[in-house]
Amino acid sequence: MGYLWNQLPIDPSWIQSLLLRLGEIWKQWLKDPIDIILVLALSYMVLAIIGERRTLWMVRGFILLMVAAALSATLELNLLKFVLNNLVIGSAVAMAVILQSEFRRFLEQLGKGDFKLLFQPYRQTIPKPDSTIDEIVDAVKELSQNRTGALMILETSGPIDERDFSVPGVKLNAEVSKELLQSIFQTSTLLHDGALLIRASRIVAAGVILPLSERSASRQLGTRHRAAMGITERVENCICVVVSEETGSISLAERGVLNRPLTSSKLKELLQSRFSQTVEREPVAPDLRTLSRKLGARGAALISRLLRLPSSASREKK
Repeated sequence: MGYLWNQLPIDPSWIQSLLLRLGEIWKQWLKDPIDIILVLALSYMVLAIIGERRTLWMVRGFILLMVAAALSATLELNLLKFVLNNLVIGSAVAMAVILQSEFRRFLEQLGKGDFKLLFQPYRQTIPKPDSTIDEIVDAVKELSQNRTGALMILETSGPIDERDFSVPGVKLNAEVSKELLQSIFQTSTLLHDGALLIRASRIVAAGVILPLSERSASRQLGTRHRAAMGITERVENCICVVVSEETGSISLAERGVLNRPLTSSKLKELLQSRFSQTVEREPVAPDLRTLSRKLGARGAALISRLLRLPSSASREKK
């Protein structure tokens, strides 16, 4: 190898000096800009996986904590640096728990190599309010009067991952109707003991077994109520309608909180308010093409201004 190296017409000292020069250029001119670009790209990916604008404020607070920690390290404020670093670590763990579905989607796309999808804003559609709500409310009203226990999962935005269920249940893929809902929850049927998964206007599955909530609850609450609290604690994009078998009371679970007792009219009002939001949730991260166009236009305007400065200054002197 050394013999071949010596036979080359290039002076080895020149190559070493070139490598040293490239290293100096990297440290002086390229290292910081590339570092900033990579941080901006990572920040954009984090914003792209967020489905709700209300979560954006939490992400902004986390980014501000990281910037403050970096400034404290630069200014050698050791005590403040120690406190902020611990806050950043704690906030990262809390965000991983709160945004577990978003981070799961991020890691799945990263593992599959779908890097293009990582830079695309995540859009979710909310089902439009229609006769489906009336069918559900009418069925719940009849079940409540007959004291027939029922548990229904209603997806609010995007499909629920079946891995969040203890048992996925039996696939149905049927249109929602009052008669079908009442028939499924009759104690004489095989699918009555479990939850019903409703997506838009379709019944996806029946007999779904849900994880129970680990929170301390009232003894008056049965397994259905604890299951409704458990799935809504784990999954944010769903709500659960529960009919008690003992009392016939109607409950609505959302984000682990149980709203009870409800009348059928109040249930209809809550469902309509929940499903009559925007048809398409506005992403918090802009489209990458639109963002690149805006940045390109602003960069071109800045360059044109800089190029005009000498000419305008020379005109003023004349």
